[in-house]
Amino acid sequence: MNEVTAVRRDGGLLRVETDGGAHTTRALIVASGSRFTTLGVPGEEEFVGRGISHCAACDGSFFMQKPVIVVGGGDAAVDEALHLTQYASSVTVLHRRDTLRACASLQERGRSERKISFRWNTALRAIEGADGVERVQVEDVVTGKTAAMPASGVFIYAGLTPNTEFLGGLVPLDERGQIVTDLRMRTRVPGILAAGDVRAESARQLVTSAGDGATAALAAVQYLRDGRWAA
Repeated sequence: MNEVTAVRRDGGLLRVETDGGAHTTRALIVASGSRFTTLGVPGEEEFVGRGISHCAACDGSFFMQKPVIVVGGGDAAVDEALHLTQYASSVTVLHRRDTLRACASLQERGRSERKISFRWNTALRAIEGADGVERVQVEDVVTGKTAAMPASGVFIYAGLTPNTEFLGGLVPLDERGQIVTDLRMRTRVPGILAAGDVRAESARQLVTSAGDGATAALAAVQYLRDGRWAA
């Protein structure tokens, strides 16, 4: 159980460097997943666990009859906003654009829920409070006007960032930083495969990640047996 710090080519092998030493291998399956994208605003790190969350099912009950903010406009943001209506007194969804990216069914449910309101063209600029979150500072990205909003909780759904930094550009990535693979989970670099959320075009579901892993394992075994990589 070590943290991988780098992966490099070592002749015909791959060298995996970790905080517990280095290992060489012929085949490597990268299943390092993704992490929640941060906004980089004041107060974001300070209030993690004290009002900031990425999981309504986990933490929603801590905000019983309190106002909360949801940041984002995709499926996750709207779905979590709907879940929070079971607990919060009000749920305000902040979105930088004037339309949601969420699927039509979620948009319809979100717009019809009386506890949910939407603030369009709005960016979160700061999270403030003492022992916990008390308010947020927001900016209208069209007019540039700023305002304070009361909030006891902030749920951030600004997307996911794949954990690929340790690869150091060894394999091709897409515009989101996800690893590009073929249908057998193989990258363009012989011996390196990828599975799960870290892979481009991933469905980001547990069941599909497990399927990716099985596919990658079979492809790795075949490579170890016959050395062929090209389709």
